[in-house]
Amino acid sequence: MTKNSRYDRQTVLPEIGAEGQKKLSFASVLCIGAGGLGCPALLYLTAAGVGRIGIVDFDTVDETNLQRQVLFTMDQLGRNKAEAAKKQLKALNPEISIEANPVELTDKNAESLFKNYDVIIDGTDNFAAKFLINDAAVKCRKPFIYGSILGFDGQLSVFGAEGGPCYRCLFPEVPKGHVPNCAEAGVIGAVAGIIGAAQAMEAIKIIIGHESFRPLTGKVWIVDLRTLENRLLLLTKNPDCPVCSKSRKDIHLQYSSPVCGFIPEVTPEQVQQNKTALIIDVREREEWDAGHIESAQHVPLSALAQGDIPELPPDCDIILHCQKGKRGLQAAQILRAQGYLNVSNMAGGYEAWLKCS
Repeated sequence: MTKNSRYDRQTVLPEIGAEGQKKLSFASVLCIGAGGLGCPALLYLTAAGVGRIGIVDFDTVDETNLQRQVLFTMDQLGRNKAEAAKKQLKALNPEISIEANPVELTDKNAESLFKNYDVIIDGTDNFAAKFLINDAAVKCRKPFIYGSILGFDGQLSVFGAEGGPCYRCLFPEVPKGHVPNCAEAGVIGAVAGIIGAAQAMEAIKIIIGHESFRPLTGKVWIVDLRTLENRLLLLTKNPDCPVCSKSRKDIHLQYSSPVCGFIPEVTPEQVQQNKTALIIDVREREEWDAGHIESAQHVPLSALAQGDIPELPPDCDIILHCQKGKRGLQAAQILRAQGYLNVSNMAGGYEAWLKCS
């Protein structure tokens, strides 16, 4: 890296200095997800001069992301998030290496990705991904920095560090039932910014390794940002943990995508041809009021996520749709969990319907 004054404000700190900055320049961090948590974490790691940063995200930039995903701008709508984030980060710090992986993290690629990085950051919003990140991190012997946000609440911890507990020591199995994500339950953008920035700080602490820097290994920080009340929970390693108590060769990665999964999709043309299906619009009230399919029933995703499940005919096809398609998939998963098995999602949502009408 070139010698300049870019890092003067952190190298003046005795805990970092020139030697610490050198450690940062030779370190590598992989961020899973360039969303509400990933964006601030990536910004601060890039600014700090971490030498190689990887980004994994298969999603595209949507206007609803801009409230909290501060890396993106309006001219990047529709672009892959990993690629869009790389462009922005290279503009911030062209001295470092940034690798975009526009793919979904799965049990098939997790090991090959993780083995090339020193630290893993969890920027995901669902349990399936977090369990996969944990299991792959333990298998590859990589520390992973966990973050979680919902509403005004945030959580942070470091799992998988040598001698410390892993995520499954806290949650041995995926919780039963539906757990809403930020799209369903809502979140303040600043909450994501605080937790994401704290994740970046944990990564820096792990990389620097100064005696005064103690990462949150064996601890879970929980903060309510409405009141700034916070707790620090102590977590011990579970000797019977279903993952970290095993040898690496006995850890078998499993993953079921919370987005793609088993929900069938139909085209707007197929919806028009199906005269007996029940069409449900899961958008919010203001979207419905701005225009909707005449024969549709309005059941917003926010209501479904809070357990307000309407009684639906059990023996007819149920076709869900939102504005572009993603929330329809989330709503379908909720109804599937309630026993409605003949549920499908209209690909492209209401926007696709308008184009073919």
